[in-house]
Amino acid sequence: MRILHTGDWHLGRTLEGRSRLAEQEQFLDELVVMADAEKVDVIMMAGDVYDSVNPPAAAESMFYEAAARLAENGRQLVVISGNHDQPERIAAVSPLVARRGITLVGLPLPEAVQLHAPRTNERAVIAALPYPSEARLAELLAGDGDESELRLAYSAKVGKLMRQLGSAFGPDSINLAMSHIYVLGGVESDSERPIQVGGAYTVDPSALDIGAQYTALGHLHRPQAVKGKGLMRYSGSPLAYSFSEAGQTKSVMLLDIAPGKEPFTQELYLSSGRPLVRWSCRGGLEEARRWLDEGRDRNAFIDLELSLNEAMSLGDIQSLRKAHEGIVHIRPIYPGRESREEVAASRAQMPVHELFRRFYQQQSGGAEPEGELVELFMSLVAEEEGHGEEVE
Repeated sequence: MRILHTGDWHLGRTLEGRSRLAEQEQFLDELVVMADAEKVDVIMMAGDVYDSVNPPAAAESMFYEAAARLAENGRQLVVISGNHDQPERIAAVSPLVARRGITLVGLPLPEAVQLHAPRTNERAVIAALPYPSEARLAELLAGDGDESELRLAYSAKVGKLMRQLGSAFGPDSINLAMSHIYVLGGVESDSERPIQVGGAYTVDPSALDIGAQYTALGHLHRPQAVKGKGLMRYSGSPLAYSFSEAGQTKSVMLLDIAPGKEPFTQELYLSSGRPLVRWSCRGGLEEARRWLDEGRDRNAFIDLELSLNEAMSLGDIQSLRKAHEGIVHIRPIYPGRESREEVAASRAQMPVHELFRRFYQQQSGGAEPEGELVELFMSLVAEEEGHGEEVE
């Protein structure tokens, strides 16, 4: 049986207000082409279909259309909810799509998902556990325990659920596990919404030791294997969703699995979406403009860091953004200025108008505020202080 493992689509997600829907649609088209070319029997989607519990209509429409295409020609699609998803929303249309070969698991089920692959005449058993939040497990962890105790309690509950699902495994079936959790040892990115308080909501790899031939994980956006007994892996997100993922190669996992045998795995690299890159221009504006003239990273989203000796004007900022619509952040760096500790100490002695000036520079990317704006701000401060004196 051939299985494709993917996850963390985050349909509807934006980057600082910039839509990623076109890139996400490109990825889903690429995934369908891969599934056809590789003669895939089952697609395992390990959670975070959407980026929010109330996704835009365009994202929902994109998901349902893609699900229908992925489940064509006898292929089957199994989807679990992630920590970004509303579980009832994921499972709402289950009765309508089940006959199309689409299984949607929103809340934890008492039994494993069982599938038959017509192409190979093999049976797959999937211990599919959607994001197991404390509330969804209907279990309040002891608030007086320390972090290690809470983690052990949470891992124990997850392990109990997984063992219950894994009880359906047999010697003649292809035995798989899938969940949307944070397993200890995984490497995080900034774009993942935390699903743990400290380390309390992390899961020890031993909790997933239920005899699965492969465990498909979702939540972490960097493709990676997890150390533990058996083969456990995060497929990662199909697009880079934060600049902490700059330079990462995105992929999905292709598995060839037979009952009782070690799976053969292959990482299939994705070409969809705009890359996220970081520019560090030590030569300041001149270097940034030269790179722009060269057409460097023309299709990318850019986090731009500029080494400057003096503040940029608003015109400088506008010219940079006009030259490349993908510039997301412009962060001026002033070499030789005070350390963070020195700045914090000096702020207490700094006049209010100077504090406002520096705040404006930070928010605008280094531009100087107009004198009229400073005067308006100071008049508002004086008015507020006057009200305070009346209250006293």
